[in-house]
Amino acid sequence: KRLYLLCSRFYAKLLLEKLRGKKLMFVGDSIHFNQWQSMVCMVQSIIHSANKTLNHTAQMSIFNIKEYNATIAFYWAPFLVESNADPPDKRDGKTDPIIIPQSISKHGENWKDADYLVFNTYIWWTRSSKIKVLKQASFSQGSVDSDEIGIYIAYEQVLRTWANWLDQNIDPNRTSIFFSSMSPTHIRSSDWGVSGGSSKCEKETEPILLETSRRLDVGTNRRLYEIAVNVTKSTTKVPISFLDVTTMSEYRKDAHTSFYGSRSGKLMTPEQKSDPRTFADCYHWCLPGLPDTWNELLSLYIIYRA
Repeated sequence: KRLYLLCSRFYAKLLLEKLRGKKLMFVGDSIHFNQWQSMVCMVQSIIHSANKTLNHTAQMSIFNIKEYNATIAFYWAPFLVESNADPPDKRDGKTDPIIIPQSISKHGENWKDADYLVFNTYIWWTRSSKIKVLKQASFSQGSVDSDEIGIYIAYEQVLRTWANWLDQNIDPNRTSIFFSSMSPTHIRSSDWGVSGGSSKCEKETEPILLETSRRLDVGTNRRLYEIAVNVTKSTTKVPISFLDVTTMSEYRKDAHTSFYGSRSGKLMTPEQKSDPRTFADCYHWCLPGLPDTWNELLSLYIIYRA
């Protein structure tokens, strides 16, 4: 099933009633962490400070709501399977990623107690046309001997490993599974008809307003998108709801953090702001902002259909 947002309002109390005694977990990369932050912000305002806690571990961020005995968590796994980007000191993107396409159980053990699992994996796949694959079964074996394969082959291998894990480990009568589609970037102003203007998204203040019958093209990898669509349909036991947020998000060139986020916990300097091609963040999203809309879509499913 693909779910599209038509018209909604966010009802935090109604969602929390659905989450009473349950755990909602986002699994994936920093874009999903962005969405987890959004969800926490959207519900926490109605909760007294004495009834909520926020904790962080190496792999997880955990928001607990005592009044509802509910948990909203994020688990870092940018490729879903094991990778050298899993450790906290390897998440800055400065090291070429290496994955183990068939190794997911180590992460999966942390997902089994969730009642709602929301997965994504995309942004780390857009760095190159190929990706390194570890030859041995574990990083703990010491060697990092690897081969390179095309991202489309590797992406499908990873998603099929993930789908098989779901079929073997998840009880669909207890746990609902979602997969979020690709979060687009806006890194070429020529994609929305600007020539000689800003090189990325840093000066954008309005959505793309083009009136056209053709599909907007801002560089989203549609082949990865189609692989995700096909694999999410392939499970034999556990149904997966495909949360299609891509097209609506492609119009929001104005919604990225640009210069207003932080790098390594620090605000950008004037010197960094003068170099948008290097420092403007046109991957992640402002909050409040677009991820709130994604969460409205997710909350509608949890409230009315789960």
